[in-house]
Amino acid sequence: MPTTNTRSSARTRRNRSADGSTAKSSNGTSSKASVKKSPKSENGSEQGNSQLEKLFTDSLKDIYWAEKALTKALPKMQKKATTDELKAAIEEHLTQTEEQVSRLEQVFELCGKKAQAKKCDAMEGLIKEGESIVEETEDGSMTRDAGIIMAAQKVEHYEIATYGSLVQFAKTLGMEDAAELLEQTLEEEKETDQKLTEIAEGSVNQSAQQEDEEEEDDKEKK
Repeated sequence: MPTTNTRSSARTRRNRSADGSTAKSSNGTSSKASVKKSPKSENGSEQGNSQLEKLFTDSLKDIYWAEKALTKALPKMQKKATTDELKAAIEEHLTQTEEQVSRLEQVFELCGKKAQAKKCDAMEGLIKEGESIVEETEDGSMTRDAGIIMAAQKVEHYEIATYGSLVQFAKTLGMEDAAELLEQTLEEEKETDQKLTEIAEGSVNQSAQQEDEEEEDDKEKK
């Protein structure tokens, strides 16, 4: 028959198990309190260093390179343009682009990162294409202006697509101040694209067409 001391010890073990202070598992080993871990995203990465945030940062570096490259390409394009209207539009966009570079540096700062540029292959290709158009068109012609506008709008469309995505990334990541800065640039790119369309439709394209007709007439006379 169990002794009084044995029954008392059994009760003590049950009481300790009930309050969880020294609970044991079925195999006799002591179980430890669960430790709360840092939340992770669905892909397993720690929040604050997600794949989306990495994509956002890499894209910022990409467009930062692109904008800085444009500050060098636009003056060359302006010099080759024919009409004063197009020259003025390019000059205005150059000023905007310089401001956009500074704005991107502010976004990097808001993200707690140093402003860094990563070569943008897309922008490099678009700039080279613009240079080719200038080389292949006659100096002082409206056809050259039409080509410059086309090249410039390709750049604008790339930037619109990039900034549109960056705005949404920033909002998703909870970076509202960064999103606001990026959205300001997005609206400027849209306005520039519209202005280029108006210049093309207003006079440039029609005048370029007339140049072709006059050239054909000259050939026939000869």
